[in-house]
Amino acid sequence: MTKAPHLHPADLVAFGRLATDTTLGVTDVVEAVHRQAAFPSGGRDPAFGTGIAGIVYNSIRGVTRLVEGGLSVLTPLMPPTKQRRSSPEREALVAALNGVLGDYLVGTNNPLAISMSLRRHGRSLEIERGALQATLSPPTGKVLLLAHGLCLNDLQWQRKGHDHGAALASELGYTAVYLHYNTGLHVSENGCMLADLMEKLLGQWPVPIEELAIIGHSMGGLVSRSAYHYGTEAGHDWPRHLRRLIFLGVPHHGAPLERIGNWVNAMLEINPYTIPFARLGKIRSAGITDMRHGSLLEQDWKGRDRFALAPDVRIPLPLPAGVQCYAIAATKRRTIGDSSHDVLGDGLVPVDSALGLHRNPEMSLAFSKTHQQILPNMNHWDLLSHPAVNDRIRRWFG
Repeated sequence: MTKAPHLHPADLVAFGRLATDTTLGVTDVVEAVHRQAAFPSGGRDPAFGTGIAGIVYNSIRGVTRLVEGGLSVLTPLMPPTKQRRSSPEREALVAALNGVLGDYLVGTNNPLAISMSLRRHGRSLEIERGALQATLSPPTGKVLLLAHGLCLNDLQWQRKGHDHGAALASELGYTAVYLHYNTGLHVSENGCMLADLMEKLLGQWPVPIEELAIIGHSMGGLVSRSAYHYGTEAGHDWPRHLRRLIFLGVPHHGAPLERIGNWVNAMLEINPYTIPFARLGKIRSAGITDMRHGSLLEQDWKGRDRFALAPDVRIPLPLPAGVQCYAIAATKRRTIGDSSHDVLGDGLVPVDSALGLHRNPEMSLAFSKTHQQILPNMNHWDLLSHPAVNDRIRRWFG
């Protein structure tokens, strides 16, 4: 079999466009620092733009735009990448890029932006009854959706020779489908799209639906909760089939690293010499800033400056009623202690956040004691493959 390429021909154009955008952005930052150093009082010298400095910066911009123009000429000549086989390395690179800059990629119509789809073995499913029957051969009435986390992709459910979806398909007869999405978009945007996609999938499912289950890792759990809300709000049929919802290391109440990053960015804006560098911190995607508190709804961010230092203003969203919801939290500690003191948890998500615990009772999620588990000596990525995680999931499904 021919090995899938690490890069497609069209990727060269897409990465080239992104590189020119980056060059222009960095040039703006350097020029702003130069101006601030030259005129610390905030004044402006008209000669700055026409002098040597202005000529240099404008020349950089001019050359960069010429390169960008050349790339736009090449774009129509490149073969389409849709359904083209990709190597796992390329998939991982593009997924990470979408996590960091996904909203920007969409806003600039960059072909590297991931479009949401349901996949198997890295190939998008055609959501049509006959095609699903042939591709899934044979599909069962027990549907399992797996939703990956920030900067990841559906292929990365396969880790260290294990895949939770494949294991449940083999042991309990589930038919696993894998969500592939742009994690740089707002969680609520992905939630709305997933709600519509699930309605279409179950409407075209080739056999009668017995049950639907979802496993969400990290951001994937937030997107799943958001999708259930928007699907219910829209009167969709699929939410009534949802029986189990399992969260693996999901930051229900946010992750401290994003809160720290936001604080650092705000501090940079205090000093006039570092204000230009604050722009660099603001390239991070909407998906990342949603992880500050675990925002699920459009109302949580619309009309607000997502980079401003602000309190948690989320609208409380309880767990889906009538659905068996389970949460696994990991901790890098070797023993399990007081979860409220375990602020780093699995290295990215605190234990309390993964278990839905919050100081405000209205924000806390009502996981029953038998539906939650803390697993020691484990990091955020171990949740995808550790035998202890698989055993716990298997018991909850059994």
